[in-house]
Amino acid sequence: MTGGQRYAIYFSPRPDDRLWDFGSSVVGYDAVTGAVPDQPELSCISAADFHARTEDPRQYGFHATLKPPFHLVAGETIDRLLAAAGEFAASRQAFNVGALDVTAIGGFLALVPAAPSPELTALADDCVRAFDRFRTPLSSADRERRMKSPLTERQIAYLDQWGYPYVFEEFRFHLTLTGRLHHDERDEVKQALSQLYRPVAAPLVVDGISVFEQAERGERFTLLQRLAFGA
Repeated sequence: MTGGQRYAIYFSPRPDDRLWDFGSSVVGYDAVTGAVPDQPELSCISAADFHARTEDPRQYGFHATLKPPFHLVAGETIDRLLAAAGEFAASRQAFNVGALDVTAIGGFLALVPAAPSPELTALADDCVRAFDRFRTPLSSADRERRMKSPLTERQIAYLDQWGYPYVFEEFRFHLTLTGRLHHDERDEVKQALSQLYRPVAAPLVVDGISVFEQAERGERFTLLQRLAFGA
């Protein structure tokens, strides 16, 4: 482990993409610049409540998880992780996922592909395997925290083997927009965010992976390096 630092392999839009600006505004944090952009004003929820409902995604920045946060295993370094990520990205080609929709997942809202993408599934599966050698095994405290959620037997097996329950068949690509919303506000917030997303909506091209870094637990993640496919 390298101090309290954690790293993660995410998909994040290019920083010059309108989708990045949209997502960073919704969660209230730009993981590239560290800026705190103004969040959208929604008529269906107060600014204070919306800020509270986006506290969790604000810590991570706008992203979709491919390999969730981990401490570096003893003997590995961030330079080796970045080199491996660069080699991984260089071996892949960009692909089009198609349209995204604002969708409710387990109480929170995210941008989710409107149709299944075999290329996206393969990318996530390969990231889980390729970067696992860098990951310190899950601590008992983190395992206990994960076990507070209702998990299936397969999810528990994946948790113990890969440090995360939602991999392979359990994986669902999503760009998180909010934390858990109250049941009576979810539909209205979903409709409001769908309207805000419409002007920037475009088929999603997955053209790279991003290495995010968290200096200490509880601090916000920052984009350390974005690695373009085929570069």
